[in-house]
Amino acid sequence: MRMLIDTCVIMDAVQSREPFAQDAQAILLAAANQQIMGYATAKEMTDIYYLAHRCTHDQGAARTIMGRLCTLLDILDTTESDIRRALASGLNDYEDAVMVETAIREEMDCIVTRNLSDYGASPVPVYSPHDFLMKLESEWSQSDEK
Repeated sequence: MRMLIDTCVIMDAVQSREPFAQDAQAILLAAANQQIMGYATAKEMTDIYYLAHRCTHDQGAARTIMGRLCTLLDILDTTESDIRRALASGLNDYEDAVMVETAIREEMDCIVTRNLSDYGASPVPVYSPHDFLMKLESEWSQSDEK
């Protein structure tokens, strides 16, 4: 399964933000174990670096976090066409519209975010981290039964 992981979920995992950390960390662990194919956009990665540096106040620590994320996740470029299509999108939040357009172009199976309301008009399925993990668990149990 190819999933685009929203910045909030990645930061929940990185910063152990409760009550969201456990589900977010489980998603990154699934990516590390190659049970899913996790993706982030290049724009997200610059945002994550900024947030990690702001949190740690340490450029080396922020770069270490980024290096680890780059081993866990594949990074998707955002193109001019993604930007332009997002402008015409039915989504109210422009940054989320760019994520959706990137997900469409890259044929993602879903987007995982805590900001479900921002993605209401998304043609790409959108899950909360918890709901995604429940879906994944269900799929694994079904495949075990076969």
